[in-house]
Amino acid sequence: MRPGTDATESSLQHLLNEWDPIGVTDEVQDEYDCMLVPLLQRLRGGADQTEIGEFLRHDLEDHFGLTPLPSEPGAMAARVISWWTAAGETDGIRGV
Repeated sequence: MRPGTDATESSLQHLLNEWDPIGVTDEVQDEYDCMLVPLLQRLRGGADQTEIGEFLRHDLEDHFGLTPLPSEPGAMAARVISWWTAAGETDGIRGV
């Protein structure tokens, strides 16, 4: 799965839907699509776990109006970075 393909976006959407910080995925499958492009841009730009976590926290607070627990964005950021690394290694693209 090459980072930047439809399969990559679909896989990231799946991760976000599993996380489901506002609890609506059972009814709305595209609620977190607004996060896909910004996350992929950051990942392609080499963002680390801290940067991804800060983006997620900011988006939850400013876009969704939530006050996340301190560990929530950080834990999800770790999952996103792990997924991104694995996607790159699967395609032989290390360090994407």
